[in-house]
Amino acid sequence: MEELAQFKPWFIEEPTSPDDILGHAAIREALKDTPHGAIGVATGEMCQNRVIFKQFLQSGALSVVQPDACRVGGVNECLAILLLARKFGIPVVPHSGGVGLPEYTQHLSTIDYVVMTGKKSVLEYVDHLHEHFEYPARVRNGYYVTPMEPGYSVQMKAHSMERYSFPGEDGKSWWRSEEAKPVLQRARVV
Repeated sequence: MEELAQFKPWFIEEPTSPDDILGHAAIREALKDTPHGAIGVATGEMCQNRVIFKQFLQSGALSVVQPDACRVGGVNECLAILLLARKFGIPVVPHSGGVGLPEYTQHLSTIDYVVMTGKKSVLEYVDHLHEHFEYPARVRNGYYVTPMEPGYSVQMKAHSMERYSFPGEDGKSWWRSEEAKPVLQRARVV
């Protein structure tokens, strides 16, 4: 890290096993006073719930919280993590490196900005696979464009669902089965 310190990075991501709370705390402590200033420690994309984030934060292990909105199981769990980060004064940079994550996490960053912190943050943008979404994430001049459509922007296009669905029994996609028809035909909550 001494060689990297000269470039004054804001943080390093997952410098040890993603669930090693004590290891992250020790590394953060060791990086508080480099010859070029502190280097923060970030993790969270592999954490499954707010309890793990709470333990990371209580131990002083994190400089940046990086939840993966899909892995933690939805908006309510994300809101709990945002509240915990706010309580501990730690910025949130959601993990957005997967299919549909930029579409989803742009909303969480907006909630963080409007409701929690009032501070702009950083949000990853992975520029691929957006063509599979009805309302893909858009970036202009380095900033996400706030979506105007209702929902969380993760509605996939029908032809993408058809083409890339994982085969179920006998090589058939569940989405093409009789069992799926009621699910596909019911009214959607937006």
